[in-house]
Amino acid sequence: MTATTRTVGNVGGVPPGAAAVRFARRNAWVIGLLVLLGVMLLVTRWIEPSYGANGVQSLAVSALPIAFAAVAQAIIIIGGGIDLSIGSMMALTNVTAAALMKGNSDEFAILVVIGIMLMGVVLGAINGGLVVLTRVPDIVVTLAMSFVWAGAALLVLGIPGGSAATWLKDLVVGSFGSEWLPKSLLILGITVAIVWIPLKRSMLGLGIYAVGSDRQAAYRSGVPVRRTRVAAYTIGGFFAAMGGLALTASTGIGTPIPGPYTLASVAAVVLGGVALTGGRGGVVGPIIAVLILSLVRTDLTLLRIDPNWATVIEGAIMVAVVMFGALVLMRRSRS
Repeated sequence: MTATTRTVGNVGGVPPGAAAVRFARRNAWVIGLLVLLGVMLLVTRWIEPSYGANGVQSLAVSALPIAFAAVAQAIIIIGGGIDLSIGSMMALTNVTAAALMKGNSDEFAILVVIGIMLMGVVLGAINGGLVVLTRVPDIVVTLAMSFVWAGAALLVLGIPGGSAATWLKDLVVGSFGSEWLPKSLLILGITVAIVWIPLKRSMLGLGIYAVGSDRQAAYRSGVPVRRTRVAAYTIGGFFAAMGGLALTASTGIGTPIPGPYTLASVAAVVLGGVALTGGRGGVVGPIIAVLILSLVRTDLTLLRIDPNWATVIEGAIMVAVVMFGALVLMRRSRS
């Protein structure tokens, strides 16, 4: 066999399996999270032998809003920012959707869903615009805006209320094709794939990674830094609105008080392998991290641990995850 024949046999001279090895190295963290998720599922099944398809469906429904919040936070952090108002934006879009759907037809609810998506885009753009225009640190601006959006949510609905369209609730509850494929996970996967895959491969996506990695170098390379930062917040706002719609669909009402989605999103992003300094990571890892953290809550419930203590344990785990991410960044910066 000649050298030419060997080259043709291995496309480009690459040994068989080399592409798989490179893929595994690039996605080692995500693969590790998948393994951890599998172990957690086995532990859950050991704790509760009857845990099966119905349990997985319930897990997916409860994790859906947090998963959208984690995707929103991941994109913003990859771009070098952070948004502490995601939970408040979710509350505002949640109550707005529930208030508008109450007493109206299912057809009108379609317009409401589209309007809420656009609303999320506007809210995210406002956050990003304020960050860029004021040049105040992201954490300060978004913390202040969290109070603005939370107050607006209370103006829309002073107490939990409203309703959700039947088709919207049916969209996230139950399974599709197989009882082991929850509709909520399918909706999450389709939404993220439609937005994230083209974005990551576009000039805007590359710009978000470049700005998050080194803002000055990105500017010198011709990347419109200010517009790119606003775009990252805008896309984050869209996914926050999707999280609000997921809350409306899963609970059937609007709740004006923001849940712990902001901290949960940051914890999921760190556990999902996204660097808090920006420029590294993706959205798949944070989604898997959300499922892992949701399984922790499920296991604590199955173990019949007091809800108050369960909340303390969950909070401690989130803080530990964030601290772990900070330590990893410190070690990387020193090396």
